[in-house]
Amino acid sequence: MLSDLVLATGNPGKLAEFQAMLAPCGLIVVSQTSLGIDAPPEPHCTFVENALLKARHASAHSRRPALADDSGICVDALQGAPGVHSARYAQLAGQGSGDAANNRWLIEQLAGHQNRAAYYYCVLVLVRTSQDPQPLIADAIWPGQVHELAQGSGGFGYDPHFYLPEQGQTAAQLSAAQKNQLSHRAQALRNLIVRMQAQGLIQRQ
Repeated sequence: MLSDLVLATGNPGKLAEFQAMLAPCGLIVVSQTSLGIDAPPEPHCTFVENALLKARHASAHSRRPALADDSGICVDALQGAPGVHSARYAQLAGQGSGDAANNRWLIEQLAGHQNRAAYYYCVLVLVRTSQDPQPLIADAIWPGQVHELAQGSGGFGYDPHFYLPEQGQTAAQLSAAQKNQLSHRAQALRNLIVRMQAQGLIQRQ
């Protein structure tokens, strides 16, 4: 049975989400940043390869089980971009860095496009050791649209521009409880929890 995990991120928003969703499973989640572990480069062109690299890196340096996610927003009109480059989208184009710059650059790239369909994607990788030969992998998507005007102050990343037609609001307007029920990360984590239970890593609820 697992009692704790290292989360391969320095993002406080992600840490809070994972802690809230994994607490009912009896798991204590700490960030790699709190253990003095720096993030590795993410050289791969697929989410799953980057997530696996991050999980193994965190486990190797902490000598604990580690959980990593790689996630981002994929926009139809931009052929799936920003994709794996979501966190550095503006920076890679020399347009600044951080959430505000990323959102501004995304809206600029969509100028003139009528198709605003997009989805958030998340893949999770859990390794019991850095050399785990059978990582547990789960993924999920969260469909929506990119809206030009930002709405809401919650969440992080592209949430203020990620509009959810079924909810009639953006991801940034959802409560934390709603987001932890609906998001791509929440869906992927529920899938992972099922796999963890089947492996006997956590108790069945």
